[in-house]
Amino acid sequence: MIGTSDSAPAPASSADGPAKSQPGRSRPAVLWDRYGILGVLVLLTAFMAFTAPNFFTLDNAFNIARAASINAILAAGMTLVILTRGIDLSVGSNLAVSGVVAVLLWTWGMPAPVCVLGGILTGAAFGMLNGALVAYLALPAFIVTLGGLTYLRGTAYLLTDGRPLIADDLGFSLMGDGFIAVLPVPVVIMLGVFLVLWFLMRFTRFGTEVYAIGGNPEAARLAGIKVKQTLLKVYVIAGACAGLAGVLFSARVMSGQPTAGETYELDAIAAVVLGGTSLLGGVGTVQRTLIGVMIMGVLSNGLLLLNVPFFYQLIIKGGVIVLAVAIDGLKNWRR
Repeated sequence: MIGTSDSAPAPASSADGPAKSQPGRSRPAVLWDRYGILGVLVLLTAFMAFTAPNFFTLDNAFNIARAASINAILAAGMTLVILTRGIDLSVGSNLAVSGVVAVLLWTWGMPAPVCVLGGILTGAAFGMLNGALVAYLALPAFIVTLGGLTYLRGTAYLLTDGRPLIADDLGFSLMGDGFIAVLPVPVVIMLGVFLVLWFLMRFTRFGTEVYAIGGNPEAARLAGIKVKQTLLKVYVIAGACAGLAGVLFSARVMSGQPTAGETYELDAIAAVVLGGTSLLGGVGTVQRTLIGVMIMGVLSNGLLLLNVPFFYQLIIKGGVIVLAVAIDGLKNWRR
């Protein structure tokens, strides 16, 4: 029986995972772990500022943040999944289905808050299905979510009859293109998601349990952590983030798009790994994931302003993903 005690002490952990300080590591290696990814963002931003026209402006900064907001929300949920040694390849397709559901509810005459909530709950429900299969049936997360990637995309096509579902009078469109003071609404929502998840991971028992499971699932079980229940919660959160991202996407394009979110799962994984979260679990933070997202956003925006052909952009982004995984593998090898 898994973790029958709620009062048993959990293994010690930190916001950076269970192994924050490691004897024998050189000072440059420690400094890289702490500040390297931020340094990469600063250097990339400086390079684009000098080479890309109109890059270093406030309007373009808002454009980068707005464009990155959807991937950022996906990556925030993905961080928790990867921290538990899992993966969720279905978030892009989940985004599509959730956005379609939100627009469908609007076309059926539902008020805007119900449409938004419906989209988020749709994402959370599919996340719960993923979590139940992974946690309670012990199925590989890669296979479960790869299947989800396919059948959820098919569901999005089924709900829309294979065509975009247009809603020119969409009641929650301000979520996609509105402003709060000077900040775009999607950016405010993105920051809110990261703030909530940062608090959960840094100051709650749930966060400690996630790190403990990622560090050593068997030790976590022996410490009294309800591993299966915690894993289920992690996938529900990732699904809810995908649902929210789907609502924002639909609000931005004023329609439910069955093709929305294609390959977004790869961008989310790349951002998480770029931010320093280990694919082996137990090490990483959501705030560093946000830096990883910004690196991807600055890179995409800069390449666009430099008029780099689209196929070269794909090659460069693919190289970044491979490099991120290689860096993660090198860090784990050195440890």
